[in-house]
Amino acid sequence: MSSQNNYAYAPYQVYEAESSPNLRVILMRYARHWKWFVLSLVLAGAGAYVFFMFQTPIYKVQTSLLIKDDKKGLSEDNILKEMDIFAPKKVVENEMEILKSYALMNKVVGELGLDVKYYQNTDFGKREIYDASPIRVIVERATPSLYETELDITATGAKTVRINDKIYPVNQSVQTPYGRLRVFANKPLQVDSEMVVVQALPRQVAVDKYLKNLTVETTSKASTVLQMTLEDAVPRKGEAVLNKLITEYNQAAVVDKNIVASNTLSFIEERLRLIAGELSTVEKGVENYKSAEGITDLSSQAQVFLATVKENDDQLNQTNIKLGMIEDIERYVNSRSDERGVAPATLSVSDPVLIGLVGKLSELELQRDQLSRTTTASNPILQSLDSQIKATRTSLTDNITNMKQSLIGTRMKMRATNRQLESQIRTIPHKERALVNITRQQSIKNNLYTYLLEKREETALSYASTVADSRTIDPPRSGAEPVKPVKATIFLLFGLLGLMMPVGVIAARDVLNDRVSRRSDIEDASQVPIMGEIMASRNIDPLVMVSGKRSVIAEQIRTLRTNLQFLRSNPTGSQVVMFTSSISGEGKSFLSLNLGASLALVDRPTVILEMDLRKPKLHSVLDMPNTVGLSNYLIQEASLDDVLQPIPGFPNYHIITCGPIPPNPAELLSSPQLEKLFTELRERFAYVIVDSPPIGLVTDAQLIAPHVDATMFMVRHDHTPKAYLRMIDNLYKENRFNRLNLVLNGVGGGESYQYGYSYNYGGYYEEANKPAKPAIRKIR
Repeated sequence: MSSQNNYAYAPYQVYEAESSPNLRVILMRYARHWKWFVLSLVLAGAGAYVFFMFQTPIYKVQTSLLIKDDKKGLSEDNILKEMDIFAPKKVVENEMEILKSYALMNKVVGELGLDVKYYQNTDFGKREIYDASPIRVIVERATPSLYETELDITATGAKTVRINDKIYPVNQSVQTPYGRLRVFANKPLQVDSEMVVVQALPRQVAVDKYLKNLTVETTSKASTVLQMTLEDAVPRKGEAVLNKLITEYNQAAVVDKNIVASNTLSFIEERLRLIAGELSTVEKGVENYKSAEGITDLSSQAQVFLATVKENDDQLNQTNIKLGMIEDIERYVNSRSDERGVAPATLSVSDPVLIGLVGKLSELELQRDQLSRTTTASNPILQSLDSQIKATRTSLTDNITNMKQSLIGTRMKMRATNRQLESQIRTIPHKERALVNITRQQSIKNNLYTYLLEKREETALSYASTVADSRTIDPPRSGAEPVKPVKATIFLLFGLLGLMMPVGVIAARDVLNDRVSRRSDIEDASQVPIMGEIMASRNIDPLVMVSGKRSVIAEQIRTLRTNLQFLRSNPTGSQVVMFTSSISGEGKSFLSLNLGASLALVDRPTVILEMDLRKPKLHSVLDMPNTVGLSNYLIQEASLDDVLQPIPGFPNYHIITCGPIPPNPAELLSSPQLEKLFTELRERFAYVIVDSPPIGLVTDAQLIAPHVDATMFMVRHDHTPKAYLRMIDNLYKENRFNRLNLVLNGVGGGESYQYGYSYNYGGYYEEANKPAKPAIRKIR
């Protein structure tokens, strides 16, 4: 017998381990639990359906609004061009911010009463009913508890309702624990009507909620069409909100555009009242003077002077008016921004440069006012507008100074002309001269009054014809199907959850499992070669190696039999193979028994030794006597022929049972009789199979190890603790056993690299699927 532990060549490893995880093996490991996956998917589908039914459907309401990006209002009809009352050009981005402003939405919420919601209980939770509610609640003065409590309102009569177990009259202001409320009946109340659940929200919370659900965006980069979208549980309410929002937006736009026209009308009305009084006084003076002096007509010369003086006075008066307006504009430009107010009217100012600058300044300030409502002072656009306003104001100041000097010079010339004409009038008789002066004042006041009346009508016409620079393209409308929740998404998410739950449970079980569950566990923890893998089987027959029997396990054992040839140190001598394990129940007795049967079937004289002297199993599963056995031989009470027993059905197969269980197994295995036993067996048998005790529990296997040629260490799937793999690796590195190899036993269909498909055809499962013999018990 050779006890050389160093291999002359690398031990044969039946299957090459793969360096990366095998996807098929991973999938097969989960596929074995397909019933749990199906059950989990069914439960997830049911859960998705219940979840979907209890979710409040949300609808999308859309409308399209065209922003007219050109000058509108007075310029369309060419009215009051000299007044430069033009609407500023619209900036689409600014209009988007205005539509999404808090101030605008606050008006909508207040007008529609959106800070109070109405619900009805259904089989799938509360559902908002909005205008279908039979009642309407107005919050006159709220207490904090109102926003924390839902009000359950039920009709108790035609004119009374119950609010959370207390009865109050309708259409009256009543004091409740939640504040002062007023409940209106939208229709005649019925006692058996359904309960209405009312939830009040603080105004700010309600406004923020609708602003959050509102989106305003352009349909394209080059377009000025805004698409407004609002998501709400009640389509009618969403349509009402968008309609009201557009109405409030248009009203605000009209008010902004009419600021200049309104200021001009006020100025003209004030001037008309003043001129009307002066004209009445002058006309009364003419009448009194003519009556007192008896004057009926003036001379031709007086008429000529009068016409000349009137014309000069008209021009002087126009100059004074222009100069006054220039001074108003100057005061407007020089005033502080917080005191400036609206731009003054540019009445009778014909300078296009000045008119353009005033219009530009007014337009910039309107833009700044609109932008300041939605942005902070640090906004770059707002700072740019401030820079433009400052530059425009500087240009206006220079232009006003030049025009003022020009008008003052013109006025001085006209006054000089008046003095010259008056000196000529002095030549007219005194009565005529006095009449000319009075008539001249009358004509001046009359012309000015007529001019102001014309301007008032033109301004009023433009004020009345002002419209908003927007047009509704598509009225608000909602989709037929809700956009939230998305049924397909919910079922998909629940389906993924249904798939992940079993995966998570299986993965968690694998993580928490301290047993060997797959081949990779061995390869990661140990360098010991793996001789083969034996699949798990429900067959309870301890002897699967029967002549003519074809099954997966039988073929795997035949493969293991073939691989024993690569562990021989002497090609012609006998071979002693020991089976051991780390703990009990790993299948060494089953595999050793069947490997010996496999060798006997190919006419190899084989003997199996039941050397587990502590818990023997082989003789009991084979129903063989155990009166005389190995223990008797080791204490020299029996010879080899006395202990050898043939196994029925296998002519070349013998067994040596353990015999009576000794009190000192370790001492018996250390006796010289053990070496003599193996020497005699090598002379009689080609193969000696040793079924030894587990090495992790007792030292018996290590005592037998020097007498064997190869050691098969059993590792069982889901049975062998992973901690023992390190011990096996140390035994291998320390050469405690000759030609140590591992056999992975009890591998599931999804865990094996090799046999999951190799024997699935050609009738290999014919014998494996037959009922097992009930007379023989299964052994491990």
